[in-house]
Amino acid sequence: MASLQEPAVREDGFADRGREVTRHQSFLDASFAFTLTVLVIAGAEVPDSIPKLEFALKSVPTFAASFLMVIVFWSGHEVWTRRYGLDDRRSRQLGLLLIFLVLVYVYPLKMLFGALFAWLSNGFLPARFVIESVGELRAVYYAYALAFGTLGSVMALLYRHAWQLREALALSDFERRATRREILRWSLLPVFAGLSLLLAWAMPDQPNGWQAGLPGLLYFALNGCTRWLRHISTRDLATTAAAPSS
Repeated sequence: MASLQEPAVREDGFADRGREVTRHQSFLDASFAFTLTVLVIAGAEVPDSIPKLEFALKSVPTFAASFLMVIVFWSGHEVWTRRYGLDDRRSRQLGLLLIFLVLVYVYPLKMLFGALFAWLSNGFLPARFVIESVGELRAVYYAYALAFGTLGSVMALLYRHAWQLREALALSDFERRATRREILRWSLLPVFAGLSLLLAWAMPDQPNGWQAGLPGLLYFALNGCTRWLRHISTRDLATTAAAPSS
């Protein structure tokens, strides 16, 4: 855990218990950096002609979406570490599982995003493979739901672990409320991933436009839910800060 020195308070209202960088955290950060390197170089080549340069530039949306996916979970784990400073066996196991899943999914996710953008742009944006049937579209949704749901589950388990150690960590009343909200927020990821999977499974063999896109559009509702939870935490923090100290 963090040192016995009284930790500073972060802008999010949590004590900064993870100021000391451990070997485990350094390894995870390096692994995330390696994942981004793989994301950049996998299947890439230096353009030596205008058509190849155009192809590379049109691949930027695919790279950006994949990059964002990795950063979401790297940032989530970094925030968790700074809030709780845990470095016990359970925390290391879950952290290693998180980076293992990211490494497993990174290139398949790049392929999935490439196929998705090619489909949405009617072929204007390139992809290493294209979706040619409803069955393949279902497979894309299944793969994304599996990756997104399992990664979200690991983050939810990390927050649940911190909640179980709330007494040892001496979490404040605000930190306890915020921790419960974080458990809920990350638990929504596998829930929405499961709903998306079910919608993809129930997709008719000849879907119209909205039926084909509904399993993916569902994730926008997830974004709305997480924003709402962040708003509650921000309001809770403001109320806590304004309350007179006892």
